[in-house]
Amino acid sequence: QVQLVESGGGSVQPGGSLRLSCAASGFTFSPYWMYWVRQAPGKGLEWVSGIHIGSGTTTYADSVKGRFTISTNNAKNTLYLQMNTLRPEDTALYYCARDPRGSIRGQGTQVTVSS
Repeated sequence: QVQLVESGGGSVQPGGSLRLSCAASGFTFSPYWMYWVRQAPGKGLEWVSGIHIGSGTTTYADSVKGRFTISTNNAKNTLYLQMNTLRPEDTALYYCARDPRGSIRGQGTQVTVSS
């Protein structure tokens, strides 16, 4: 049974940082792609970033490029998202997902960026 459990969200001021984690179980972590997606209030799911577990290849949405970093600890089947220089428009429920559309995702962790 696939299980994805996100953590690490919170409330920060603009310019702050957060590190999200996602513990994955029930499937072989490597060599697939894993993703972070988010859903802002009143909006649909938005792809944020992806990483190929085997090669380490990463991709980012233009809106987060240069500010967010995706990474993994394959030994722990854990996915991370380091978020720096956060902006109010980054406020959303963040999910880790097995596909870029977020159809297989966890329960999410809330990130709120506000002064």
